[in-house]
Amino acid sequence: MNILILGSGGREHSLAWAVMQNPKCDRLIVAPGNAGIAQIADCAALDIENGGAVVSFAEENAIDFVIIGPEAPLAAGVADRLREAGILVFGPSAEAARLEASKSFTKEICDAAGAPTAAYARFTEAEPAKAYIRQQGAPIVVKADGLAAGKGVIVAMDEATALEAVDDMFGGAFGGAGAEVVIEEFMDGEEASLFVLCDGESILSVGTAQDHKRVGEGDTGLNTGGMGAYSPAPVLSPEVEARAMDEIVRPTMAEMARRGTPFQGVLYAGLMIKDGQPRLVEYNVRFGDPECQVLMMRLGAQALDLMHAAAEGRLGEARVNWADDHALTVVMAAQGYPGAYEKGSVINGMDDLPEDGNHMVFHAGTKAQDGLIVAAGGRVLNVTARGATLHEARDNAYAMVEAIDWPGGFYRRDIGWRAL
Repeated sequence: MNILILGSGGREHSLAWAVMQNPKCDRLIVAPGNAGIAQIADCAALDIENGGAVVSFAEENAIDFVIIGPEAPLAAGVADRLREAGILVFGPSAEAARLEASKSFTKEICDAAGAPTAAYARFTEAEPAKAYIRQQGAPIVVKADGLAAGKGVIVAMDEATALEAVDDMFGGAFGGAGAEVVIEEFMDGEEASLFVLCDGESILSVGTAQDHKRVGEGDTGLNTGGMGAYSPAPVLSPEVEARAMDEIVRPTMAEMARRGTPFQGVLYAGLMIKDGQPRLVEYNVRFGDPECQVLMMRLGAQALDLMHAAAEGRLGEARVNWADDHALTVVMAAQGYPGAYEKGSVINGMDDLPEDGNHMVFHAGTKAQDGLIVAAGGRVLNVTARGATLHEARDNAYAMVEAIDWPGGFYRRDIGWRAL
């Protein structure tokens, strides 16, 4: 097969790495890709949110299968355009992608499906939202309704922070994403992620992971896109996972199908777990980043077979073959992230690192410049390793981190601390 992956981050590098291991892949193009992806696949300049441009590119390059990495092309309807053109694609329609693109839509689906989630209210103006916060008190969660690149959620531990978040969102801090605001009860417990593939009818779990959202060690400081992850997540025991599938995921998928918008692709259920009871925090309609990196490290070549089965409606016959292993990824970010950061600092020391089924550095925000690898984003590298135990995976990953010479970067030293 000739395969096209859309995206440019660490998630897409890990997807490309897994796909390339499968003998069914004859040629792989990643658009637009990055410096790390360019070492294993062809990269192409392409506006991945322009469905017409993606269809034309796929036709010109005899592409058999398209895998859409990030959420923005899904919300823009790129999967719909590919399906209309008869091109096989992994990723939901724009209508089904509203499970991520609109927080209020997700709440509406959960209500209809009876899926346990936080109590909420939605607002289109600041003053009623503020009155609701004063009435409810803190802690409380304020969310921009639309896509905000993972940054439109404020967990306010005090009232003043929540009120400021409302002003920021309606004031345009998150662009159009904040035109409507959802305010939720604060849920305590332990957060973890469940990933399932769907083909419109059948559903298959493809792993659990735990992310580290806060920038600082001990889960302190500002929220980020994720500073590291590990898989599997012990808190998502087989019993808790079964409850999440039966009480949250299956009813949601059934409701989407009932509405005439069946979901096909990967559904990421962010869960809050307390006393063995999972409740939905949010849905994403693509692989998490950096959770995808640890899942791909564990799945390897079979990831392509599973995604292909989902795209063709054959998921009912698919099975995941898990090794009894663990994977952990450490995000190396540019100094200053998630605030203002400088681009262009040179990264050395990667040439001598192992690249195999147990060790990989996935590039998230890099570019090649004059024969050097330079930082070109906030989250720059995902240093990822496998091991027979989580301790071993952690030690392998941090040994690689320490070999990388990048004074312009930083990382958390406690990835995996909850489980360890």
